[in-house]
Amino acid sequence: MRKHFLLFLLLSCLYSCTPSKKLIFLEGDSLKRNEIKRIDNFPYKLQVNDQLLIGITSNDQSIVKIFSSQTSQNTPLSNYKIDHIGNIRMPVIGSMNVLGYTIQEVRKIIENKLEKFIKINSDVFVSVELLGIKYTIVGEINNPGVYIISQNKPSIIDAIANSGDVTKKGNLKKVEVIRKSSSGIEKFYIDLSTMNAFNSDVFYIKSNDIININPSKNNFLTNWNDSLLIISSTITLFTSVIILIK
Repeated sequence: MRKHFLLFLLLSCLYSCTPSKKLIFLEGDSLKRNEIKRIDNFPYKLQVNDQLLIGITSNDQSIVKIFSSQTSQNTPLSNYKIDHIGNIRMPVIGSMNVLGYTIQEVRKIIENKLEKFIKINSDVFVSVELLGIKYTIVGEINNPGVYIISQNKPSIIDAIANSGDVTKKGNLKKVEVIRKSSSGIEKFYIDLSTMNAFNSDVFYIKSNDIININPSKNNFLTNWNDSLLIISSTITLFTSVIILIK
């Protein structure tokens, strides 16, 4: 009975020695508002391939019917994709460049353009919404690929969670974000292992961002140390079992 009990303790010890590597996001104390340098409060600027949901309502039903006819569901809400030169094409209005505008600015532009088509004493209400943010994620991620996340202001944490989380080999301390801007293609780095990630200009992703999760540089050393720990624990276990049997 005593031998069985000792064997159980040894097996428990071996299990507890089994290495388990966990990646921890956003370590550290809470940040007060005055300690956060920048929580991206700037309005989002529309980019190529963004999709807009635009609705037109008015007491002038002739205008509403034109826009309702653009959808199979007879609704004044229509989906418009921004093309490669930054244009959307709408009935009555025609082509309109929206690249670099905010959704509030686009709403005002549409309202102004519709005024000349609206009857006197008629009102028009325009709603403009961003359908989601498109991003690409590669590297040490469980489900790499191209995604559209249905949020207007998703963070890089949202994007990673939406893509199956980082693998055990991933390096949270130097995540790359490649972003196209008016000045060219820029590469940023963000450390997701600390709360200071909130201070980064790329904590909130933008449409067409490319996120690259690099492998950790100490993967080989970590794996070798883990292997040594397992081998050492196994040898200890078998040696103890042999002693108990004798």
